[in-house]
Amino acid sequence: MSFADNVLSLLSSLRIGKSLPEGVQVLNPYRDATVMELCQTFYYRFYNDNEKRRVLVGINPGRFGGGVTGIPFTDPVVLSEQCDIPNDLVKRTELSANFIYRVISAYGGPARFYEHFYITAVSPLGFTLNGKNLNYYDLRELQEAITPFAIRSMERLLEAPIDRSKCYCIGEGENLKFLSALNQQHHWFDEIITLAHPRFVMQYRRKQLDAYIQDYLKKLQLP
Repeated sequence: MSFADNVLSLLSSLRIGKSLPEGVQVLNPYRDATVMELCQTFYYRFYNDNEKRRVLVGINPGRFGGGVTGIPFTDPVVLSEQCDIPNDLVKRTELSANFIYRVISAYGGPARFYEHFYITAVSPLGFTLNGKNLNYYDLRELQEAITPFAIRSMERLLEAPIDRSKCYCIGEGENLKFLSALNQQHHWFDEIITLAHPRFVMQYRRKQLDAYIQDYLKKLQLP
């Protein structure tokens, strides 16, 4: 199996398998045949090999980005314009996708970036509450409910050719705390390197945008 085959098999089998707190809805775009076709196009274009890659681990998909396209930090606009994958999804943009693709462009473009890295999330499925994005750690009951799912998803991903010497945690607060605790228990990666979350940068540190992009590039630098 290629890297792409491993990922697509994982995505098509994602199920939380636990009752969630009242009102919490799951974003699972992989149940949609159109989304799975887009994912197949994306992953076979950029991951149809068995090369090792390092992993960037976000929080969980949002309803305008990965929760729509099925591809982490990739909204329908950048999927079309940056990855050259036309789609009929509603062309709404996401701040986090905007930042990540600025990093990807500065790195050398999608083909070069995805040759070296794979982006996932602690929870590969997203959540909403009252129609708004919800992070898995925003509710203690939700975090507890998705913990077995998060562990299964990561261990299933590690069946792909992953460079386990280090991974990158996207988010410097609760996401880092939770991922670090799981990593300490399960010994997935030798080292976790922290990256600022794109939404934080775009909302609160926009004037320092270039500095944050350079920080990403410095930390992502391969030997």
